[in-house]
Amino acid sequence: MSFGEYVTSRWDTISLAAAEHALAVAIAIALATVIGVGAGIIGHHSPRVREMSIAAAAAILTVPSLALLTLLIPLTGLGWKSTLLALTVYALLPIIRNTVTGLSGLDAATVEAGRGMGLTRTRLLLKVQLPLAWPLILTGIRVSTQMVIGIAAIAAFVDGPGLGNQIFEGLSRLGSVNSLNATLAGTLGIVVIAVLFDLFFSAVRHLTTPRGLRVRP
Repeated sequence: MSFGEYVTSRWDTISLAAAEHALAVAIAIALATVIGVGAGIIGHHSPRVREMSIAAAAAILTVPSLALLTLLIPLTGLGWKSTLLALTVYALLPIIRNTVTGLSGLDAATVEAGRGMGLTRTRLLLKVQLPLAWPLILTGIRVSTQMVIGIAAIAAFVDGPGLGNQIFEGLSRLGSVNSLNATLAGTLGIVVIAVLFDLFFSAVRHLTTPRGLRVRP
């Protein structure tokens, strides 16, 4: 059976796995963005919190994904919960670091002008600081997304969702009929998801960032 015939015959299974893969990544990135931007805002005002949050996120990133997923089984079991928790913590470092860097790198005169207009600390953050730091924050989110798309494939080892199941199904019976097709379908599917996410964030960057503030990841 050719690769095209394999994909056609297994389209329902492959498309469902791809949708689950993308959904798991999207949920994890949404959670990581809320946590990471929040930690970055707090860390911007508190050097101790900044150092602790970045150090903790960096330490987690050094743990092999298979080891972390295995360690989570007694706590969150198999499947979605362990997958989402692992992906979320892996995505934190670029988001926290870019949020802190973006807020710390703002022009002091611009921030002082906002204070001079009578803006409260919260309104200054929402109206001036976050919008100006947004391009760099979005870059961190974009980098985290590309990173966890690949890590999400490892979740198949703990019965997680996504295209990793296709890859490991093929690898587990390598040499048999359609084993290479299964592995290739899962791998190419992940590449397609990565490209689609990157196009999405590119569109978001163009729609939400003034031309003069746009940065490339």
